[in-house]
Amino acid sequence: MTPEEMVSRLLYRDGLMLVIDKPAGFAVHRGPKGGESLEDHFDTLRFGLPRAPALAHRLDRDTSGCLLLGRHRKALATLGRLFKNGAIEKTYWAVVEGAPETDAGAIELPLGRLDETRGWWMKHDPKGQPAVTKWKLLGRGGSLSWLALEPLTGRTHQLRVHCAEMGWPIVGDAIYGNAPRKGGLILHLHAREVVVPLYKNRAPIHVVAPAPEHMRAALTACGWSA
Repeated sequence: MTPEEMVSRLLYRDGLMLVIDKPAGFAVHRGPKGGESLEDHFDTLRFGLPRAPALAHRLDRDTSGCLLLGRHRKALATLGRLFKNGAIEKTYWAVVEGAPETDAGAIELPLGRLDETRGWWMKHDPKGQPAVTKWKLLGRGGSLSWLALEPLTGRTHQLRVHCAEMGWPIVGDAIYGNAPRKGGLILHLHAREVVVPLYKNRAPIHVVAPAPEHMRAALTACGWSA
């Protein structure tokens, strides 16, 4: 990723926070196996400050959309508290296989680690951590459905496991869905918008990430129009 590409992905900027449109297929930070990550390019987003911004939260490698960065330590602490207290509203778009039987609802399925050898892979576990996702049907097309997902908890892979457990796995999900491990579609999960009550005497900051190119055909089939 070039510096120009990184700056072009900036959706919001103020003295405390940046929001960037994360591309799918890009890890947010370097994993144990190394390789390029978004963090490698944060120095481009200093905009005059002495230090590069840092991640305020995480998105999966294959998830696209709104990613929040704190511009300095105090900002990161503030954003961390907001995330911990559930004050930041996040809405994801997903294209899933199959269709819910109703137009909206909530999924309440506790999650636990699949096993010790699978790292971050998760499963529904009645004895696991509580996990709640609100969902709304936005459109249908053929064998696909377009959903808005709102995670009320922040468990690893929560949206992917919840959708799969409900019988409508996310398109392109090679772990919990039906996609092949190699050569399949990119995961159709997009962090569409965030609402951040960052300042006491101002309205919450509302940021929307445009629909990513890899999801547009499926979204259009389900009734979305640019």
